[in-house]
Amino acid sequence: MSLDNYIQDGQDPKVVEKIYGKIEDMLTNGESIKYIAMQKKPAVTLLPDSIIISNRRIFLCEFTKLGLSTNFEIFSWKEIKDIAFKEEIFGSKVTVIPSTGENLSIDYIPKTQARKLFQLIKDALESSKQENQGSFIHKSPIAPPQGTPKPAVTVQEQYKQTKQEITMEVEEPTPIAPVRPVVNPTPSTPIQSPIVEAKVEIARPQIPLEEVEDEITIKLKKLKNLYDKQLITQSEYENKKADILEQL
Repeated sequence: MSLDNYIQDGQDPKVVEKIYGKIEDMLTNGESIKYIAMQKKPAVTLLPDSIIISNRRIFLCEFTKLGLSTNFEIFSWKEIKDIAFKEEIFGSKVTVIPSTGENLSIDYIPKTQARKLFQLIKDALESSKQENQGSFIHKSPIAPPQGTPKPAVTVQEQYKQTKQEITMEVEEPTPIAPVRPVVNPTPSTPIQSPIVEAKVEIARPQIPLEEVEDEITIKLKKLKNLYDKQLITQSEYENKKADILEQL
């Protein structure tokens, strides 16, 4: 195991070796450590807090109880909203902003390490964002159009087309020939209205004899049916039969 890549910005090799050993046990298949940044307080610190980033996650490591206990805050790149740092007199204060929950900060990070850490995290967040967008596009492809696309029809054109179809379906009324007035009619020539003659013909319908005979036959059959069922007496049957026959 070579730690030369993690001590190029003034990190303590002994502390890097201890932190690397802890993080290495938590790495997943295909995951590797990219950078380790650690505190450098003015006072002597046996085990300073540190920020470790891999190609998949970010680890915030805090040693407590003289190094006997270690607290870890671990986030995937999808769970990180942003990263910020503030340069102070003694080093920089790096703040990790998760998508949910409180911001987490570690101070006294050397300025060189804070700047490099900031750039690496920004690149990782951008790569994660592009991967999410590419995955969304891959899962939800836009179906290519099939056939020749139809031209868009505006509301006005659709209204005109519907109105035209309705107009074509309505039958045009039969035009009535206008009645030409008689110029200077003589008193001896009566003017007969065709409308009046039509009303006279309708008011006096002529019923064919066959229809009357059929109607009388039906009445006689109904009367005979009532008599057969003993619903009327013989005298009632004879009287009603005589009344029907008088209609002939």
